[in-house]
Amino acid sequence: MSALTPKLFGEIEMIEWQWLAFDEISRRDWYEVLRQRQQVFILEQTCLYPDIDGLDPHCHHLMAWREVDGQRVLQASLRVLPPGLKYHEMSIGRVLTTEAARGTGIGRALLDRAMPLADALHPGHACRIGAQAHLEKFYGGYGFVTVTEPYDEDGIMHIDMLRPATVAAAA
Repeated sequence: MSALTPKLFGEIEMIEWQWLAFDEISRRDWYEVLRQRQQVFILEQTCLYPDIDGLDPHCHHLMAWREVDGQRVLQASLRVLPPGLKYHEMSIGRVLTTEAARGTGIGRALLDRAMPLADALHPGHACRIGAQAHLEKFYGGYGFVTVTEPYDEDGIMHIDMLRPATVAAAA
């Protein structure tokens, strides 16, 4: 058991997970996803880039929700892009944990759920991620291997990582 385990049980058990194609997401939920992506990527990380890139309608989205003071609040989310949409491989992107949820283990829980779902959706395909360089070890724990030198993207050092299809089949 890790040092996070006691906190994980209290926080993660109360999470409602949704795995949906874009057209299945309610307008209210999609608004919250975009609001949190703006908050995390554009405001907190000061990355001025076009978040609404036209790819989301072709993706499946994993979202983690929690009831807070009677309101349903997004805790974490990501999108899974099919092979050929952005890269030759399927890919995972827009991985976020909200400020309030950080340190609870929600990021690990998000990836624990996302990888089998992505593998089932796109069996036999490798998976690519453009990861912030400081998260290399985290993604390495899911079978991702660094395939590029670090590069600057919007003022943050990134690396491309690839999870071979054989890792998915063995998982």
